[in-house]
Amino acid sequence: MASVFPAERTVILTGAASPRGIGRTTAFHLAERGWHIGIVDVDAAAAERTAAEVAEAHGVRAVGVGANVADREQAVAAIDALEASLPQIVALVNFAGVSSPIPYLEVTPEEWHRVESINLDGVHWVTQRVARTLVANGVGRLVGISSVSAQRGGGTFSKTPYSAAKAGVIGLMRSVARELGSLGITANVISPGPIDTDIMGGTLTEERKTAMAADGVLPRIGTPTDIAAAVAYLISEDAGFVTGQTLNVDGGLYMH
Repeated sequence: MASVFPAERTVILTGAASPRGIGRTTAFHLAERGWHIGIVDVDAAAAERTAAEVAEAHGVRAVGVGANVADREQAVAAIDALEASLPQIVALVNFAGVSSPIPYLEVTPEEWHRVESINLDGVHWVTQRVARTLVANGVGRLVGISSVSAQRGGGTFSKTPYSAAKAGVIGLMRSVARELGSLGITANVISPGPIDTDIMGGTLTEERKTAMAADGVLPRIGTPTDIAAAVAYLISEDAGFVTGQTLNVDGGLYMH
């Protein structure tokens, strides 16, 4: 039996307040399609500001809260606050993450912990908390954000700790998909290739974009809207028979 979405539905987006980030673009993209928006970001002021802009632009309800998702108590409290302020939570997209260009032999315990705690532990804590609500309501969509770096063993701006954490996101979401599928929940992953944001060491030059695109089969790198469109599909009511999957949005950089 297909799970039916409520008329008023909320999506939670972590890490969605960066000015040129994928999460912010996705917030506007989903609001335009009728989703109410909850934003969790380490920058509380930016989260609140982004939510206000989304609400004004598209007439939906939007709330932003601050939290370091690597801290379980902060992550849970953030979702508690959003749930109290918005319509029924139906979807979660885990954008919050940090890059790590450190060569493997130079990775310190501090750097390893920093990257894993945000890019994997944080995904787990937020996902687990949201999943409790989705299971209680019998319907929901969970999305993790991995990276082509996890599938190809690096080869991008970020190196080993990042690749390891992003590979962990794939395993986490597949396992959640298996455990929660019978309860009306889907769990999937989007794996971006090079995207024109600032996470890869600042604003990209045209020369660097061209070099990065050369690895793929399409003559450009990705845009935040490319990822937002993939999110819109995976959290849609129509995607109810898609779970445990990794959707590569990478211009053909990795084919499997």
